[in-house]
Amino acid sequence: MAMRTKARDMAGQAASGGASSPVAVLVIHGPNLNLLGEREPEIYGRTRLADIDKELKRLGRELEMKVETFQSNSEGGIVDRIQKARGKCEVLILNPGAYTHTSVAIRDAIQAVNIPVIEVHLSNVYRREPFRHHSTIADIAHGRIMGFGAESYSLALRAARTMAEESRRRSG
Repeated sequence: MAMRTKARDMAGQAASGGASSPVAVLVIHGPNLNLLGEREPEIYGRTRLADIDKELKRLGRELEMKVETFQSNSEGGIVDRIQKARGKCEVLILNPGAYTHTSVAIRDAIQAVNIPVIEVHLSNVYRREPFRHHSTIADIAHGRIMGFGAESYSLALRAARTMAEESRRRSG
C-alpha cells in the first residue's frame, strides 16, 4: 500500500510538472576510514572509501538526492562539518569510527543542529570487542545500520530518502 501511495505521489508530481527539490544528505566518515580497502580488510572489507562515495553519489542521483561526502580523522573537523550542515541538509549519515565510543563533542554537535542522523558501521560492533558496544550517539540517532560492509551506507541512504519524504509530507 505504501509503495502504491509513493508511486502515485511521484506520478502526480511528474504529471503536474512540479518536481520537488532533491533530498540533501551529508555523509560523514570518521577516523581511519580513509584507509578502507587496506586496513584490516577481514573486518572492513576491500572496498575503498572513494568507491563507497562514488556509489553513494550514483545511488543518490537515482533516488533524486543530493549527496555530499566528507571524511576527517579529526574530531574537531567532524564537529565543524556537522555544524556547517545546519539548515543545508535534511539527513546526516554518520560513521563516527572510533569516535563512536568516546565523542561527546560529536553528540553535542548533532543535537545542536537538529538534523536527523543515521549511524552507520561497516562491521557489526556487537560481534567485536566489548568496548565497541557503546555508542555516544545511539540514543539520539534516528536509526543504526551496521554489519553489511560497504552496503551499510547504501542501506542508510535509502533510509534517509524515506525519512526525508515522510518529513516533507508531514510539513507540507
